[in-house]
Amino acid sequence: MAAVIGLALYCALYFGVWAWFVARFARPNPQQLAMGPWQMSTLHSLRCSLLAAAAWAGLEWVRSFLLFSGFGWNGLGVGLHQNQVLIQAADLVGVMGLSFLPVFVVCTAWNAMARIVSVYRGEGTCRSRLDFTFAMVLLLSVAGYGMMRLIPNKEAEIVTVRTVLVQPNVAQVDAWSGALGPQVYKRLYDFTRLNAEARDGVTHTDLVIWPESALPVHLHGMPEAVDGLPAHESFFNDLLGAGDYSLLTGTEIYEAPRVGHVSAVLFREKYEQRQEYHKVHLVPFGEYLPYRNVPPFSFLQGVLQGDFQPGVTTEPLRLAKPEVDLIPMICFEDTVGRLVRRFVRPGAQMLVNITNDGWFLNSVETEVHLANAKFRAIELRRPMVRAANTGVSCFIDINGQVKSRLADPETGNTFIEGFLPGEVKVPKVGEITFYARYGDVFSAGCFFLVLGTVMLRWRRNP
Repeated sequence: MAAVIGLALYCALYFGVWAWFVARFARPNPQQLAMGPWQMSTLHSLRCSLLAAAAWAGLEWVRSFLLFSGFGWNGLGVGLHQNQVLIQAADLVGVMGLSFLPVFVVCTAWNAMARIVSVYRGEGTCRSRLDFTFAMVLLLSVAGYGMMRLIPNKEAEIVTVRTVLVQPNVAQVDAWSGALGPQVYKRLYDFTRLNAEARDGVTHTDLVIWPESALPVHLHGMPEAVDGLPAHESFFNDLLGAGDYSLLTGTEIYEAPRVGHVSAVLFREKYEQRQEYHKVHLVPFGEYLPYRNVPPFSFLQGVLQGDFQPGVTTEPLRLAKPEVDLIPMICFEDTVGRLVRRFVRPGAQMLVNITNDGWFLNSVETEVHLANAKFRAIELRRPMVRAANTGVSCFIDINGQVKSRLADPETGNTFIEGFLPGEVKVPKVGEITFYARYGDVFSAGCFFLVLGTVMLRWRRNP
């Protein structure tokens, strides 16, 4: 309850700061809006709308990294996730930059309506609509850019990665108890063999992906078979020997009893031949305890006794067949654009998210997570696959469109066990987008514009 209430209070602060800023620095003057010359009225309206929109986008940027590594979920731009045309501009300004657009348009529309009402009441003489026209031109420009980006490039060379996503659908309570450990290993084994086993000497799968923490026991925790749980080395050697494919799984890797990593491991041919990625952006209070020796956080040491250590590298994992870089994202790392862009290289790359949303039971969180995650594909123009424990496991193209998802064909329910095969179309020469090069420079610029406005006004009138 402390976490839920505390997070709500923390996020609410940003709405309060935005409202204070707009009331103090960006509220239109009714006289200047309705009585002045049309040129001055238009500029005044656009200035106020610009500051209000910049404040929103800038505060979302601050929220994304401030305090316990930030909380960037569910910005206003994410609300556009079903509008395929408008969200294509995320490869320029990022999803937080998209939040600028609806605030700017709505504030300008409000100013135009206020001007019309003033004229109707006989309290104003200015009838200009040029500010609203400017807002519509901006909106149509963003839409035009989106339509242009949605036109497929038929000349681009494509590398096809035949991929299978495995969804075990293990409830969190069962994962904690460990009672279903043998069944989970069997489920993973059977689904993988079914799709990746060579037939007539030919393997029709290039990559099998298991979700975050798929293994009931951490990677080095099963040197020998015990109580129906297989020894990991023989288990993986048996699976990998069934065909010519690679296997990516989420697991924990411990260097000492209480020093571990949340990791993604890419196997090829045998257990010893593997690449490892350690999660860089850990979940505060879930995977590490901030200020663990400082009250009141130190009181939680009995609840969270062992912290995971963050990884330090952002080198992609290398898929050998076909030769494609995998950009690994564990859990909610697929919502952190500033992290994922650090993996980008010019060659063929695909985004791979492995996650366990079983913590949130059968809630809408899985769909919310997906809505936030799909913007990484647009920002970086890399296709994405998501292998989730309880959903949503899916394939996403470079335009953020979900091409297929694992769901019950009759009910559409994604909380099922199963597997989803598909082909990932990876551009052979990956585009380096403006966002990949410069990150959230637009949102950061918005924040410093707002900060400069406050400081300038304070200097004039302390």
